[in-house]
Amino acid sequence: MSAMSPTPSSPSAAPDATSSVDPVWAELYEEIADCPRCPLARTRSRTVPGVGPAHADVMFIGEAPGAREDERGVPFVGPAGQFLDELLAGIGLTREAVYIANVVKCRPPANRDPEPSEIEACASYLDRQIATVDPKVVVTLGRFSMARWFAGQTISRIHGQPKRIDGRVIVPMYHPAAALHNGSLRAVIAADFARLPEFIAEVRS
Repeated sequence: MSAMSPTPSSPSAAPDATSSVDPVWAELYEEIADCPRCPLARTRSRTVPGVGPAHADVMFIGEAPGAREDERGVPFVGPAGQFLDELLAGIGLTREAVYIANVVKCRPPANRDPEPSEIEACASYLDRQIATVDPKVVVTLGRFSMARWFAGQTISRIHGQPKRIDGRVIVPMYHPAAALHNGSLRAVIAADFARLPEFIAEVRS
């Protein structure tokens, strides 16, 4: 994984669903776009499959799209996405160097939490994304993506603590949106991100 320019992207500069997509993703993204597996298919504006290269050392997995993501078809393009871009820039990366997805590919109404049945409906899509990207490090953003690997744990207890699972390093972190609601978490999230280069270097050695 090569370090990219540390200049953060603004939300307005983030890609949208019409941006060029690696052909590797074409079939999966089309399948997601037509997905009827859960009731969210009836309320979404656009599906939000993921963004980034087909192969990356680091993959970020969030929870569910919000209003801006639902409009543009791309994850993390609202205020939380702006903070994510800043965090990436702080460790010498941009979103072009990593893959970003959510456990749920459609926006839950009124930005409510995704339901277990909705997460399950999207699980095979996420499985295929992880298999394709084959990341060395997976960063879970928020408790719903964390639960995939750390069932029964609380994010306040294990955030920033990596664990090797099935040949990958999984790092649970707070969702960037948490800092928008609780300013004291901003420094906590930044400190957790600051350790990511260390984890990446370890798995590459």
